[in-house]
Amino acid sequence: LLLVDGHGYAHPRRCGFASHLGLALEVPTIGCAKSILVGSHGPLGAERGAVAHLHDGDEIIGAAVRTRTGVRPVFVSIGHRVSLASAIRFALACGDGYRLPRPTRLADQFVEQLKRYAL
Repeated sequence: LLLVDGHGYAHPRRCGFASHLGLALEVPTIGCAKSILVGSHGPLGAERGAVAHLHDGDEIIGAAVRTRTGVRPVFVSIGHRVSLASAIRFALACGDGYRLPRPTRLADQFVEQLKRYAL
């Protein structure tokens, strides 16, 4: 399973980076983005684990998921070979007290280190 810092189905063309990567590698993928590209969600509780479906018209395309109490949500969508319920469960399971799931946070930190040493 790959957790991708980007969108899957919650993309204007319904096939974001998480979907493309999953199709190309033939592995299950989940999109877990920091912002919304398309759609909107209803009220979302302030507690960790709160979920509100992300809608585009009448279609459910993902979910706003609160991974930490009182912080902005992340936006979870299916990528490839994963249900939305499973994607939400995995995103929450990867949270370890921070807003971003651990794989995304570690990747961001690694890239920042590469940028510092590349100069």
